[in-house]
Amino acid sequence: MSGQALEFHQVSYSYGGGLNAVNQISFSVEQGEFLCLLGPSGCGKTTCLRIAAGLNDLAQGEVRLGGKVVSSKSVRLSPEARSVGLMFQDFALFPHMSVLANIRFGQTRAGAESRPNIDELLERLDLREFAAALPHELSGGQQQRVALARALAAGPDVLLLDEPFSGLDPSLRSRVRDDTLHIIKETGTTALMVTHDPDEALFMADRLAVMRQGKIAQIGSPNDLFFHPKDAFVAQFFGETNLIEGFVDQGWVVTDLGRLRQTKLPEKSRLEVLVRPEAIHLCQIEGPGMPVVEVEASRQLGRQSMIHMALATATGNLHLHCKMDGQFLPKAGERFGVGINPDLVYVFEK
Repeated sequence: MSGQALEFHQVSYSYGGGLNAVNQISFSVEQGEFLCLLGPSGCGKTTCLRIAAGLNDLAQGEVRLGGKVVSSKSVRLSPEARSVGLMFQDFALFPHMSVLANIRFGQTRAGAESRPNIDELLERLDLREFAAALPHELSGGQQQRVALARALAAGPDVLLLDEPFSGLDPSLRSRVRDDTLHIIKETGTTALMVTHDPDEALFMADRLAVMRQGKIAQIGSPNDLFFHPKDAFVAQFFGETNLIEGFVDQGWVVTDLGRLRQTKLPEKSRLEVLVRPEAIHLCQIEGPGMPVVEVEASRQLGRQSMIHMALATATGNLHLHCKMDGQFLPKAGERFGVGINPDLVYVFEK
């Protein structure tokens, strides 16, 4: 990858009332990179996508595609004049057009030199036998592949995806997004995708940006954000956590669950400690210094077991959740010792 396909520089946008939906955001997407904008509803991620597509004007800042300014206070290149492909969550296929006609429609604005071969797209996306079919004759997954083919047919510099898998059932969603990722990577397409699903973002993205209240809370690789979140908001966005209090003692994070990990925070600092359920391992009680929990309930959740448990503390029982691989369903009232994986413990100074 080399060069910037899409750049946001200090971009702001307001829907009115003085509140910025997007507030001085800056980020870039490299050629051939897949970047996900991730965050809760109303955080501004879809607004960013619409700004990149030219569907929303800027309040300030500028957007560049391939180094060329396409949006600023003085420049507004229309959506059809931008080399972008759009995929929406409802697919937006033309119901009266065949699969082939829908895909060809994507090439109406593309120069001959940039157009991919439609026969190759049909073959690659397993759509050749459905070329004459109408959208309503296809399954949800097939419609999604048609929408992807139409977006790629113009040979866009950047593909913009707005929660494209949210309308699919879970089993189909997993398969279709896997196919989509492979096609995007095989074609070397630059992509910017909006999603509120952290698992989807971790699976799809080369890099991802977590957004909060119109700003980027953290941007980086999936590994960086999952294992090294900058704050509790980012940590909690990637799944459930147990929240406990702690303090620093001789360079260690000390909690009611014991000494969990080392830290460089100042001595005696008061801490907010987040422990993922997957970090907790229940085992035999090995000695008086080991934290002990009592099971309250246990449930099988597919490939993992979820255990609800109580840890006795000086101020009362602390309710905790633990997830362990496989089938492990202890009965209420059973007692276990606790081991902790420090890689899944996140510490923030209060």
